[in-house]
Amino acid sequence: MIEIEAQAPAEIAERLTDVLRFACAELAIGRATLGLMVIGPDEMAQLNGEHRGRPEPTDVLSFPVDGPEVAGGWPEDGPAPELGDIIICPDAADESLETLAVHGLLHLLGHDHEVDEGEMLRVQDDLMDRYAARENA
Repeated sequence: MIEIEAQAPAEIAERLTDVLRFACAELAIGRATLGLMVIGPDEMAQLNGEHRGRPEPTDVLSFPVDGPEVAGGWPEDGPAPELGDIIICPDAADESLETLAVHGLLHLLGHDHEVDEGEMLRVQDDLMDRYAARENA
């Protein structure tokens, strides 16, 4: 089971938790916890400044906990992995919030589009295409 603690307006939280659960299922992550927050540009600028040295708002930040270790397999006994937190700023977004949620999830799992020659963004696009197909079916 995927447990998501969302701090966002109800309508946004529902859409984003749906796409995150879908992406986890597609990535064969059967149980995990993660946090999701939707914040304004001032809060995002502060976080981005503190953690990346860029004091301006950005669209999404990810703070992994156990996430990268899940890709290598997670023991079935014991607690579910805590993937980490995804923080989204709609005011800084050029993409859909659903795409940003999946982008953040992939970062939690250890993907890095700045060094992987496009693999992460291909996975992201594939997941979003499958999600759209499911929604349109």
